[in-house]
Amino acid sequence: MIERHTNLSANIVAFCRYLRAHGFRIGPEEEATALRAASLVTPNDRGTFALALQVSLTRSVQEVEQFGVLFEKYWRELESALDSKIKEDESKKSQYQKNNQPSFDALKSWLNGNKNTEETETATYSTNEALSQQDFSLIPADQLADIEQLLREVSQSLARKVNRRREKTLHAREFDLRNTLRRNLRRGGELVDLAYKRPRRNRMRLVVLADVSKSMDLYSAFLIQFLYAFQRVFRRIETFVFSTDLHRVTAELKEQNFQQALEKLTKRETGWSGGTRIGGSLQTFVTDYGRLLNRETIVVILSDGWDTEQPEQLADALRRIQQKSRKVVWLNPLAGQPGYEPRTAAMQAALPHVDVFASAHNVSSLRALGNWL
Repeated sequence: MIERHTNLSANIVAFCRYLRAHGFRIGPEEEATALRAASLVTPNDRGTFALALQVSLTRSVQEVEQFGVLFEKYWRELESALDSKIKEDESKKSQYQKNNQPSFDALKSWLNGNKNTEETETATYSTNEALSQQDFSLIPADQLADIEQLLREVSQSLARKVNRRREKTLHAREFDLRNTLRRNLRRGGELVDLAYKRPRRNRMRLVVLADVSKSMDLYSAFLIQFLYAFQRVFRRIETFVFSTDLHRVTAELKEQNFQQALEKLTKRETGWSGGTRIGGSLQTFVTDYGRLLNRETIVVILSDGWDTEQPEQLADALRRIQQKSRKVVWLNPLAGQPGYEPRTAAMQAALPHVDVFASAHNVSSLRALGNWL
């Protein structure tokens, strides 16, 4: 259903959500870019406005081809919705104008290309910080849709940042001011030796091992959705889930639709909500998938650390993983609770072989994953 708002900037944000529902990969950065682009074009020039949004919000030939149809459908339906609203809510028009908000007539005038439309006010888009701080285990049912949307936006934004890396080069034309100044310090500040940088081939690979045992029930669904959205943007990732056994689920998380991915996962015998064998599962990973590890691999383990096996097995598996990889990051949802200390035998055995130990209990803590990548 088309969302109806009384100012253009709010409708641009709603249009971004509309495109996401049709498979476009749009996060907060793209939304902010679209709002900035809209502020730089003539509001009554609908063609230029459409082009500005297209450049800001499309990332592939397929999205470019779909954009025109979706743009027309969205804004035409919005116009119809505004027509209906004007007729049933005529008495409230003056109140909107008193509050300095664009009236329904003003927005409809823009939709129709009226040259008398006032310059549109733009706004920045920000995520709901309060929701970001909410523990996953305490999310009420009426906020599930909001938290799922927030997870998609944060994970995709994080994945794009991981993709953006630069290296020095003598050939590319992107000027590197920092290295140019460093090179010319001995020349009295005269910029003679110029430095440039280019996109570097990002060889970093992520391997994620997610605990889906019963003790992780309150967190697993959110974490899997985060991984699904992350993998949509960052492709050099291998994902595994474990409870009593280890299962590779990379292929399932490549589905175009998250619900389809969940259906595939539920059809597999992954031991979801079963017992916990962290040590045995990690040993299986080392034996069967150790070839995935090298000095460019970062291993991320999502688990509360409750294990039913001897801690020595877990310590041995982690030691071998750490030796072969670049970094081991353990994200524990319980670490976000006040007064938490990793006192279980499994966590005590694991910590000497972990480079980073942090929480994973809410959106904010997952956003911080970027610090370790």
